[in-house]
Parts: sequence; C-alpha cells; structure tokens
Amino acid sequence: MIIEPHIHMTSRTTDDYQRMYAEGIRACVEPAFWLGQKRRHAGTFLDYFDWILDFETERARRFGIEHYATIAVNPKEAEDVDLAEAVLERLPEYLDHPRCIGVGETGLNLITENEERIFRRHLELAIERDMLILIHSPHDKPDLGVSKAAGVERIVAILREYDYDLNRVIIDHNTEATIEISRQLPVWTGLTVYPYSKLDPKRAAAIAGGHDLDRMLVNSSADWGVSDPCSLARLADFMREQGSSEADVTKLLFDNPRDFWSQCDRFTPDLDLTPVPIEEFQR
Repeated sequence: MIIEPHIHMTSRTTDDYQRMYAEGIRACVEPAFWLGQKRRHAGTFLDYFDWILDFETERARRFGIEHYATIAVNPKEAEDVDLAEAVLERLPEYLDHPRCIGVGETGLNLITENEERIFRRHLELAIERDMLILIHSPHDKPDLGVSKAAGVERIVAILREYDYDLNRVIIDHNTEATIEISRQLPVWTGLTVYPYSKLDPKRAAAIAGGHDLDRMLVNSSADWGVSDPCSLARLADFMREQGSSEADVTKLLFDNPRDFWSQCDRFTPDLDLTPVPIEEFQR
C-alpha cells in the first residue's frame, strides 16, 4: 500500500487513477501548481483551488483513492507580486477547507527577491495557522544562472529565521547535490521520481539507501509533463531488486507520508475505499 505525498492529479486522466489503484496507491496529496503558463487573474487561482479541493476529491474517491490538497501561489508565479498578493488575501478561506492539509507548493524558482517575498508571506500564514508546509526547491537552470544547491541553501537560511517546528516542513525535489544541505535542519526531505528533470528510480533508491529513512519522503510529482503517476510502485520494485527490506519499502512509501501528513488532523484517509463500478460511474 502506497501514499503518494505529492502529485498533480488535475493533469491526469481517469486511466491514471485506475492504474494507481491497481499499483496499491490508496491516498494522495495534490499541492497547488501552475498550469504551464502564468495566470493573469486572481480569480483563476481561486477557481483552481476550488477544483483541487472539491472536484478532484470526489473524482479520486470514485476510483478508490483518497485525495487531499495543499494550497499556495506556486513560486513559478510569484514574480508578479501584485497578483500573488491579491491571491494571498483570499488564501485563508481555502486554507480552512476540510481537504486542505497544508501550505504549498511555496518556495523558490529563479531565486529572486520577489519570489522570496511571497515565500515569506506563505511561511507567515502557515506559522500563524500552525499548518504543514511543502517547499519547492528550484531546478538547475544553468542558462539562467540558477543553481538548485544555491536555492536550497537560501531556503535553509530563510527557515532558520523563523521560530517554527521544522518537523512540520518538507523541502522537496532534493538531489545528490542538495540532500545534505536540506538535512542540516530537522525538516522532512523529499525526493522526486520524475523522468529527465529530477530523479529516476535508481538515483532515488541510491540517495535513500545512503541515509537514515527517518523524515524522508518520495513522490512522483506527476503532472502534464512526461511523468508517471505510478513511479513510486516502480521505485518499490527497484528497491526490492536491490535487496531493500520490505520494512524499508513500507517505511518510505507508506509509513513516512502517513506520519508526516497525519500531523494535520484533517488527514484521516479511508484506505479501504472501493472503486465505483465503471457502469455506475458513467451514469
């Protein structure tokens, strides 16, 4: 049984839900993302938040999977400060939603002053409300002078400024270059199994195998790009082939995401949901 702690199901089809259920995925968390291009109006963010909190929850349940969400202005859209601030003014009503279990994805993308300003606003909202926090770390973009390691170092420095229980924070999308930086703090460290831009199962398994699995999460982050919503099942297979114990596989793919997200009282998934028969679903 798998809990997927970070996936963008609004980008996936019903076939993906069926595959996920067949592979043992019984619950998932969908962080607020961008849509592939920048939104121009605050209202489009709000409609999107309603979508992932309400419609996507019901759609997932029809396929036997519990769905939760975290809400934020993604750092890819934080450069337009006026727009981001307009959305942030409305954010509390969505953070109060019964299916919202944290603030995220927030963090840094190009490591700019504007992104940092909006990141801090998210941290302050989360701290005020004692909410879990999911932080996006930037990808290496040499053509833009962006280094993932530099981004994670900046995230760590910012977190040190706040008096908050860091056991309630994830720094996500770590690689070999950043895992030791993230682990300077008692945060949870995320690894993303995603083709091309992040980690393949072999690299993720190697990083996990070289560290204590406490406070470590793995996710697919599957979205509208070339990605696999069942990549955690592939990781489990690879770990077993490489000699990992069943206890370690279970800890990484079920126990850890359950333990992190269960710090929010709203995370109480029914892991015995039964998919609705297709003929009933189509009525």
